[in-house]
Amino acid sequence: MDQDLVTQFKNKYETLAGIVHLVDTEDQAAEAVLDIVRLEQCRQVALGSLPASLSARIDAACSEAGIAVVKPPYQRQQLPQAMHESPVGVTWAALAVAETGALLELTTDDALRLVSALPRVHVGICRARDLLATHREAAAPIRRFFSQNKRNATATFISGPSRTGDIEMRLTLGVHGPEVAHAVVLGRCPDEADTGDKGDRHDAP
Repeated sequence: MDQDLVTQFKNKYETLAGIVHLVDTEDQAAEAVLDIVRLEQCRQVALGSLPASLSARIDAACSEAGIAVVKPPYQRQQLPQAMHESPVGVTWAALAVAETGALLELTTDDALRLVSALPRVHVGICRARDLLATHREAAAPIRRFFSQNKRNATATFISGPSRTGDIEMRLTLGVHGPEVAHAVVLGRCPDEADTGDKGDRHDAP
């Protein structure tokens, strides 16, 4: 883990009105998500395609606190109502870019894109070891992802909450997407072997 990249990402993400949480374990990541959900006083949270063990920990922590959890696979009849009823959406970032404070979401399932786009609060989780210094470094893994997934492949860079300056030339957050954005940077994952993540496979860890 390059601590300088973590610091650079944190500083940049926070200049974009985002909030960064630095954690060491999946249990701590789950607790960070639970703290955010409690802060927002919501009763339901939507999960994207997270590593299996991390998803299970978040599910258990929220369920124990009496908070409902919806997660993939999402059925067509559930959408977008499930997202509308979930003020917080939690997704996995394949990579993150320190120079721009951006999380990179790679997916082949349009339904999963709604988890980061529709809820009022977005929580993106990434591993510290997946932090890159520049956007140029993200080009190779993005090309590899698209070459391995010939249909419906989508790459989305997410930098803090949604913003626009079109309304009376005033910066407004949350118009075209989440109003509040959190990034949870996972420093180490002792049981990573159990997540099913194979390193280069970023779509569905």
